[in-house]
Amino acid sequence: MKIYRLKREQYLPVSQESAWRFFSQPINLSEITPPWLKFRPTQKAPNDIYAGLIISYRLKPILGVPVTWISEITHVREPDYFVDEQRSGPYKFWHHQHFFKTVGSETQVRDVVHYAIGYGLAGRLVHRFMVSPKLADIFDYRHEKLKRMFRPPVQQKFDPNGSGMTNLTVNSD
Repeated sequence: MKIYRLKREQYLPVSQESAWRFFSQPINLSEITPPWLKFRPTQKAPNDIYAGLIISYRLKPILGVPVTWISEITHVREPDYFVDEQRSGPYKFWHHQHFFKTVGSETQVRDVVHYAIGYGLAGRLVHRFMVSPKLADIFDYRHEKLKRMFRPPVQQKFDPNGSGMTNLTVNSD
């Protein structure tokens, strides 16, 4: 079975604790998932994750075919990382590590996903032409959405020397 790896990294202008609060609440996954996946939870999840938490979703990842995805949160070390693993769903294997680290005044958010399709040569072809590009699209969407959601607010300040209004970016964490 071929194991693939996807790595993504992003810096958010918030504290590690703020990033943790957002990512550790299962309801927020809907906010950063592309609408074309038609992603929806199938049960009410608690406000915060914990090791052993089972979460069930329904989505349409490829060709509009509905799939139920059941994940378990297997490891949690607040506010540094958590791991979710697929228990049932479209992949033969799915292990997703979420890391959070303070870097200066920002938080590095890093994802490392190991996954497998199965099905031998057919699975490798499906991965190359469908799954890999789709996962890239999903994580690209997430990156842009997070960038917009956590963008520092812009305030305007009047410049008394006559150059008018000046935009100031404020880190409001």
